[in-house]
Amino acid sequence: MTESLYGWAGHLHWPLLSIAVGVVAGLGAILFEEMLRQGLYYFLYIPVGFFEPARGSDQPLVDMLAAHRSWLYLLIPTLGGLVSGLLVFLIAPEAEGHGTDAMIEAFHHKGGYIRKRVPFIKILASAITIGSGGSAGKEGPIAQIGAGFGSFLASVLKLKPRVRRILVLAGAAGGIGAIFHAPLGAALFAPEVLYREAEFEFEAILPCIVSAIVASSIFDQWYGRTALFFPGPVNFEPRELLPYTLFGIVCALVG
Repeated sequence: MTESLYGWAGHLHWPLLSIAVGVVAGLGAILFEEMLRQGLYYFLYIPVGFFEPARGSDQPLVDMLAAHRSWLYLLIPTLGGLVSGLLVFLIAPEAEGHGTDAMIEAFHHKGGYIRKRVPFIKILASAITIGSGGSAGKEGPIAQIGAGFGSFLASVLKLKPRVRRILVLAGAAGGIGAIFHAPLGAALFAPEVLYREAEFEFEAILPCIVSAIVASSIFDQWYGRTALFFPGPVNFEPRELLPYTLFGIVCALVG
């Protein structure tokens, strides 16, 4: 299978593999987002009445939600964390933690191999944690979920470890690019996050770009092509470019 794969009209296999990973990562991101919404509905809205304000909500509505108090806000996240922890501990211990660190560990020390159950357990455990109000975000989970799907595809096609490692990064880029509506940023993040220094896994950049664009397009078809954050109307004047330039230089030096 592997040998025939490398014979696909020269390097044609890379675009095809990248597109396949992007499709799977995009669908995985949709599944993750849907489970997060269901988690918020069943864990917080039904028992407490809490819901996330829609974009552009009036300030009184936001103030009302912020002022709402209930002792269940202590109990629900605690139980959610307990269930999520037991789920991970008993079924897929490598799904614990942030998620990005596990992806890096798999890339450097396991030839990109991630067990097939990991992305599914990560989706469920993260949906329970975040949906119940736990202090967690989407970045780490979706990185490990996408990476897991990339590794899963490599296992199905029986690809070599070098190819598997690149597909792991392409999957992570696809997942992040989809759920954050930022395919280019995700495509550069995935090959760069592997190292302490300012290095990139250059072989993975193009597969990551293709995967992230495909995954983001699939995600946008489901939820609509919108920005994740919208600051409202912004008035711009050319004379503002100079202070922004100086501010950028200061930020670079501080960074």
